[in-house]
This record gives sequence, structure tokens and C-alpha cells, in this order.
Amino acid sequence: MKQIFHPAKDRGHADFGWLDSRHSFSFGEYYDPNKVQFGALRVLNDDIVEPSMGFGTHPHANMEIVSIPLFGELAHKDSTGTNGVIRTGDVQIMSAGTGIRHSEFNHSAEKKVNFLQIWVLPKEKNINPRYEQKDFKEADRKNKFQTVVSPKDQDAVWINQDAYFSLAQIEPNKELTYKTHAPGQGVYVFLIHGKLNAEGQKLERRDAVGIWEKDEIRLNAEVASEVLLIEVPV
Repeated sequence: MKQIFHPAKDRGHADFGWLDSRHSFSFGEYYDPNKVQFGALRVLNDDIVEPSMGFGTHPHANMEIVSIPLFGELAHKDSTGTNGVIRTGDVQIMSAGTGIRHSEFNHSAEKKVNFLQIWVLPKEKNINPRYEQKDFKEADRKNKFQTVVSPKDQDAVWINQDAYFSLAQIEPNKELTYKTHAPGQGVYVFLIHGKLNAEGQKLERRDAVGIWEKDEIRLNAEVASEVLLIEVPV
């Protein structure tokens, strides 16, 4: 087994007034040669956007982009004709493929929105751009893994990569075991909140650990915890 620990306090930080963003990997003006990517996982940004503010229309190509709201609502519009709102409980994916333009704004004029934006390198380049969004019930992740992104699971949003995103809410003193889907995969364990132990590595709020060359990963919660697991080729 190999692992790399990414403490929350060591994440990159950009504060533009309207946007407060924490970067788990090199992004924008933040660069750390030791934190460029974890396998196919390229970006994990923890963004807080002020009311009515957001990202104006901008382009992407050949990237799988996942958005997971933690609280608040995010308005999305793109060049495929999609125009909607992503709420807490939703997971959105956009396959940029040959090229797509989109914008994202806080849908509320009064409350902030906090969401995770995650970029995964695609398995196949230059596919037709696509968009998908689904709502996931919180009850389905109580003391178990809920798959929300997958190339195979019909109940999850589809991704153009051998990547799997799973959410779990774990009660104190409970243990969960995650099994990887294939050899050559690694798992990036990102703790949204709480305290837990991931294969000997203690994690607190927003800490993360990348684990590879290990088929089964045990998570032991010290307190009530919510965690995101991102399995990717490494």
C-alpha cells in the first residue's frame, strides 16, 4: 500500500471577494509540483461563492467536470442548451469533450453557496459535449457508500473515465470498507466533515489522503463524518 496525505491547511487559497476557493491540487496561480494530480484526478476545488455572484461564460475542452453542492444553490448554463439549478443533494457532470462554454452563478441573492468542483482527465478525448444531473437521497448513504458518479452504474451520473465517486455518512465508531473496482486504481479520500481514520491516516475536516496499491480501504469514524471517495486510474 502507498499513500499521500494532503492536510486541509496546506491547500492552495484564492480569495477574490466574491469567491473564496481552496485547492487540493495545483490550480490557477497556486502551484505545487507535488500536488499536480492524483492519477486521473486533476482538480478538487472547495468553492464558496457570494450571493448572486459567480463564474461568467468560459470554455473547457477534454475534461470531465463534476460539481457537488454542499450547501446552497448553483445556477448553470452552457452551450449544449442546458439551463438549470443544482441544489444540495444533486450531483452534476459535464463532459467538455470537443469544447463547451458554460457559466455558474450563485442562484440566491441572499445566501452563499459552497460546492466542490472536481476535474477528471477523460478516458476518450474529443467526445461530443454532454451534461447530466441527478438528485441523490441522503438516506442512501447512511453508514454505506452511495455511488454518485460511475461509468457503469445506471443510478449514477455517467463519466467518460474509469472513475467512481462515492459519498458516505458514517456514525461514530462505525467502520466501512471500500473495495476498488479494478487493479491499477487508487482512491482519494476527502473528508467533508468529521474525524475518521483511513488505513492508519487520521483525517479531520477537509483533510484528504490518496491511497493506491490497496484493493480494500477501511474507514473508521471517530465522530459523525461525511466523506467523498474518488476512485481513479493511477
